[in-house]
Amino acid sequence: MYCIETINLNYQFSENEKVLNNINLQVSEGSIYGFLGPNGAGKTTTLKLILGLLKKQKGEIMIFGQTFLKNRIEILSNIGSMIETPSIYSHLTARENLQVLQKVYRCSKDRIAEVLELVGLANTGNKKAGNFSLGMKQRLAIAIALLHSPKLLILDEPTNGLDPNGILEIRELLKKLAHLQGITILISSHLLSEIEKLVTHIGIINYGNLLFQGTLPDLINKQKLSSFIQFSTSDNQKALEIFEKNNISILSINEKISIQILDKSKIARINEQLVLNRIDVYEIQTVKSDLEQIFFDVIKD
Repeated sequence: MYCIETINLNYQFSENEKVLNNINLQVSEGSIYGFLGPNGAGKTTTLKLILGLLKKQKGEIMIFGQTFLKNRIEILSNIGSMIETPSIYSHLTARENLQVLQKVYRCSKDRIAEVLELVGLANTGNKKAGNFSLGMKQRLAIAIALLHSPKLLILDEPTNGLDPNGILEIRELLKKLAHLQGITILISSHLLSEIEKLVTHIGIINYGNLLFQGTLPDLINKQKLSSFIQFSTSDNQKALEIFEKNNISILSINEKISIQILDKSKIARINEQLVLNRIDVYEIQTVKSDLEQIFFDVIKD
């Protein structure tokens, strides 16, 4: 079952400025879905439409199997979100911030201590939120989003501006929420290396078009040239002639020569030919593209 499903979702700010083009997002229940795209690709607009922060123009939005427009209050009561920047009261402590929202959500007061412990802010005492580090503010915003025990968490760039330690803390927190509490998480980000370590599913959007949707292995399998072999030699020009004689496709040439993936026996024969032709072979390595390289391959295509 899909926790979130959009059907041919379209949106435009003006007649000549189409932001989304038939977006069919499918976020499986219990997944951590990484929503990737360059700035201006349509990520935040999509999330705002899902949350009802923008008025839907064309298409359908289904959440928890229900139409958003007809079941808005019930659906939103089961969603926690953080869009763009943390919404917190700077003059209040972490606990006081949560006390304000606890009255709005009408949830148990005991839940305040639970979420503060969960996000690692239980010992902030009387420190005002305005004096928090950026990482602490992000964690407080997530605590606010979790206060009413939502089934779905929607986060827009939750690690934006964090140092490496802050990014690690948020990543481990989100993993814990998904694995231990079964919360479905939809997260947009441009930090591709971090998304790779966190998500179960990926959607890639660019210029308002959803270019890919599926698991990370699906993405890697789709991009067949995401892995290649690199040769570093003393004479690349002469080495190229040997590759061409053996009908080996050249992917790129710079300081090293990148070729298609070959089996080990063929690599050994090529290496032997290079040495026999007095070409020194300094290095042979298999390079597996990370998510960042695959992402750029997808949006370039």
